[in-house]
Amino acid sequence: MCKRTEGGRKGDKVKYVITGASGFVGRQLLKRLTAKGHQVVGIGRTPSSANSVDPQVSFAGYDELPKVASGADCFLNLAAVNNDADASEETFFKVNAELPQQLAAQAKAAGVPVFVNFSSFHALSDGPESLYARSKRAGADALERAADLKALNLYLPAVYGDDFAGKLAVLKKLPGFLRSAGFAVVSALAPVVHVDRIAAFVGEDLIKVASDEPVLLADNKDENLVYRFGRKLIDIGFALAVILIFWWLLLIVLVLVKTGSAGPGIFAQDRVGKGGRVFTCYKFRTMGKDTRQAGTHEISESAVTPIGAFLRKTKIDELPQVWNILKGELSLVGPRPCLPVQEELVAERTKRGVLDILPGITGFAQIQGIDMSHPVRLARKDAEYIARRGLIFDLKIILGTFIGKGQGDRTAKSN
Repeated sequence: MCKRTEGGRKGDKVKYVITGASGFVGRQLLKRLTAKGHQVVGIGRTPSSANSVDPQVSFAGYDELPKVASGADCFLNLAAVNNDADASEETFFKVNAELPQQLAAQAKAAGVPVFVNFSSFHALSDGPESLYARSKRAGADALERAADLKALNLYLPAVYGDDFAGKLAVLKKLPGFLRSAGFAVVSALAPVVHVDRIAAFVGEDLIKVASDEPVLLADNKDENLVYRFGRKLIDIGFALAVILIFWWLLLIVLVLVKTGSAGPGIFAQDRVGKGGRVFTCYKFRTMGKDTRQAGTHEISESAVTPIGAFLRKTKIDELPQVWNILKGELSLVGPRPCLPVQEELVAERTKRGVLDILPGITGFAQIQGIDMSHPVRLARKDAEYIARRGLIFDLKIILGTFIGKGQGDRTAKSN
């Protein structure tokens, strides 16, 4: 929980200082925090008019921040110039990039142990280049680089709660009886998060998070029936297309592999799947038959056969895994399954909940060029994928794979 550890505060009640509390997310977050009995102080440029936001919240100006932040347990920065604002580049960067650094420094000076900077999925490294995205990205990056400021960047997708706002506001134009169905479709296409999830994080889950690692919050896509149906349709459609349309290619490759070097045409290997369960993963063999069982990055490139090099480059070696898809062990898109002996990666993925979903033939990390030689970096990117899941994002990953993005699991250079 976001609270002090020295004692002296009654029960689990927390004192929060919040900037940007008059916005859509801020108003609903205040309502939930005060309902839990927490003390909340809002900081704004016009504190007198802000008192109407929530009668249980006291408001102060930025000039009073050092005083009201004293004794606070958590500082939440929601202040931002939003994407739809008609503002100059200077204003965007002053509020979205410079202000978070100033507030984090003031929170530290006041002895506030936790500073959370609210950001957006738009500000992630591969996000758009709008003024909003670039300024929020600059602010988050600066906080991550500032070793002397204990700050956590919290990335959010479109937020909803008691009402819809922003891009989700279009749902309010639908008749009431269609609104739930419309929301299910929209939230299957792209990530969203309920304010209750945010309130639970800042109220209960924050203590579990490493302060030096950003957090992405989103609703669990596995609870969205439209998304699950869409994913299954893509998986089964891909598997059947490979088997029914490209069966001839599979036979040709099988013959080339078997005649190109000694050993079987299909290579079976244990991999770690959903829930940490081990399953047998099938691929066309791309290495000599006596190659040791280890991560690809630990195997010399000299172990790769001539036909294997072509198959790995084109990713054709992965096609036999359609059998794993039909067995429910793999999806087309997801974190690439690792070997049981890659214990560090398994541990990092377990810690971040990556093993809660099906692994995939291709994944977000792979088209970003991140392989299993970087366990922490890979696990973080896998966790990012889980938060950003949506049918549109999955299709982008599939397209990125087909056009050759990423380099797959690289072998070690021969001496």
